[in-house]
This record gives sequence, structure tokens and C-alpha cells, in this order.
Amino acid sequence: MSDEASKPATPARAQPKNPLHGVTLESMVTSLVQFYGWAGLAQRIPVRCFTLDPSLASSLKFLRKTPWAREKVESLFLFMLREQRRAG
Repeated sequence: MSDEASKPATPARAQPKNPLHGVTLESMVTSLVQFYGWAGLAQRIPVRCFTLDPSLASSLKFLRKTPWAREKVESLFLFMLREQRRAG
């Protein structure tokens, strides 16, 4: 067996300009909740996991199964990062 088989397909440096590279869905949702709160997050992305009895666990479960909702969370996360850069 060669060493090439044990190396990851894409090294960590393969995506230096991708702000989502290495950021977990859990850390995205946690950051969004800290920045906007559950109510603010539900206002921006109106899905049940954010509006009715929100929790990190239920949100992650839903977002992992629902690609369109995950895309909305990723977009809002990028928007939040831009807003934080502008403010600070």
C-alpha cells in the first residue's frame, strides 16, 4: 500500500479563500444564535426548528437533512461575518 492512499483527497490548504472551510454546522448555528438570538434567526430564516421550541440539537438534525435550509444558514453566516468585519 502506498502513502498516497492514506493522504486526504484535499489538503487543508486547498481552499484558502473559502470562509466556510473548516467551519462546522454546529459552530455556524451557535454563532448565529449568539449574534441574532433565536427570535432573530427565526425572523431571517423562518423554519420550525428556529421558531417553535428551538434548540441546537433539533436545528442540527433538521439542517443536516435539508440542503436548502442549510444553504440559507450558510448564506446568513457569511452575511454575519461581513457585518462583523464592517462593524469592527
